[in-house]
Amino acid sequence: MAIPRGIRNNNPGNIRHGDKWKGLAPIQGDPDFCTFATPEDGIRAMAVILLNYQRKHGLKTVRQIISRWAPPTENNTEAYIRHVAERLGVGPDDPIVVADVLPTLVACIIRHENGQHPYDTATIGRGVGMAVERA
Repeated sequence: MAIPRGIRNNNPGNIRHGDKWKGLAPIQGDPDFCTFATPEDGIRAMAVILLNYQRKHGLKTVRQIISRWAPPTENNTEAYIRHVAERLGVGPDDPIVVADVLPTLVACIIRHENGQHPYDTATIGRGVGMAVERA
């Protein structure tokens, strides 16, 4: 089985080029998506974005968050929303506190973006912890 692009690039959230993220790999070989030095660096970037969605943009529900993360022009956003809401145990339009569910939210996005979730809880925890320290 081929390794998904997001896993290969240590970018399990499939974050596109744009921001100068901490932890970017010195060589950016993918023309569309960032390559991070470690999985934790990619997870950190995901967590920073998700926290900012709530703090800076006021997104409060899985529907609002995933609609911005995975717009319908490129994704089956409704299926994505259902998947994440089910895994979090909330309705798509129920308010959530991103900081309270961040490791689980990150894990759900990784699974949906890559069709697998190869990271253990410690790896997710380190990446999320790096994002929370920044905040």
